Amino acid sequence: MTPGSRSNGNGNGNCHEMPASIVATATAVPPHLITAEDVKKHIQSIFHLEGSRLDGMFSIVDNSHIKQRHTIFPLDYTVQPRPLTQTSLEYQEHAIRLGKQVAEDCLARAGMKPEEIDWIITVSCTGYMIPSLDAYLIESMGFRRDVRRLPITEMGCAAGASALARAHDFLQCGAKKNILVIAVELPSLTFQRRNFTPANLISSILFGDGAGAVILTSDERTGCMRVVGAEPFLMPNSLDAMGFDLKDEGFHIVLSKDVPELLRGGIRGVVEKFLNRFHLGTEDLSAYLLHPGGRKLLDYMETELGICKCETQPSWDILSEYGNLSSASVLFVLHEWVTKRTMEAGKYGMMAAFGPGFTTEMLLMRWA
Repeated sequence: MTPGSRSNGNGNGNCHEMPASIVATATAVPPHLITAEDVKKHIQSIFHLEGSRLDGMFSIVDNSHIKQRHTIFPLDYTVQPRPLTQTSLEYQEHAIRLGKQVAEDCLARAGMKPEEIDWIITVSCTGYMIPSLDAYLIESMGFRRDVRRLPITEMGCAAGASALARAHDFLQCGAKKNILVIAVELPSLTFQRRNFTPANLISSILFGDGAGAVILTSDERTGCMRVVGAEPFLMPNSLDAMGFDLKDEGFHIVLSKDVPELLRGGIRGVVEKFLNRFHLGTEDLSAYLLHPGGRKLLDYMETELGICKCETQPSWDILSEYGNLSSASVLFVLHEWVTKRTMEAGKYGMMAAFGPGFTTEMLLMRWA
């Protein structure tokens, strides 16, 4: 059996194998910046920290590897308490704007028109809107009225990779199709000024706003990256590790300090089992497209899998320049690999993202 011959998500081989070629990628960010120095300047006045606790937060900022992040509003407005009704309206307005911007850019990079898209998969966990984003894009951008739509929510940071996995699954079992994946995340709207938990303090350092898009096709394409296979894994005893609690004031983040520790001792076996489906090992991979959830997460992944920063550098670059963009993060990392790196045909890489559950979503990639 050749690598990638098992074509669908559970490896049963019932679907005819089709290419899942990545035609184009794009990213978009809002205009306002928050730098590490901005955080240090405001964190004391916002959270009223003193003494060792303030010193500890300064140390976390300094060691976060995050230089800056983008937000939809200036910092002074971002930190103001607002009712859920208001932040929901703000989410809808800016999610539509960023979603349209990144979709138009991705279509232009692919040299495609909206009517050529057969599926739209939209992803977000930092806001709530019905109708979903895809409906607004159909109205404003000229997608076909019969385009298939799949909104993905409630999967957190893993959802960008999950959307690519579902796109791969669809392409394996259908006629020739083009799929547009869009992830829009606005975590700045979930900031809670009156929440003094460690999770909220850490999230105020980590998360940034942005949107990513990818177009995949079942056409045979050369000179591009392809998705070969995908598999999720739900870590045991981890349901309380991360997520959101929806309260009167809006989303309150749940983020256990033990999240990176969940990777220790377990992730290598999970990855090896996944790669074994394709008769590959970690030694056969030349690239790791890792979700930049934070410095510790990347450090632990490199240690557990025995990989060097040369194979993960785009993830570090995204963390430094954009912070953690939740589900859009891996699409930003993918964009870095596609637009700024050259790989020989036949080389393999692995995408991995992590989200509530604690869920790991893995994809095997190959350069064609």
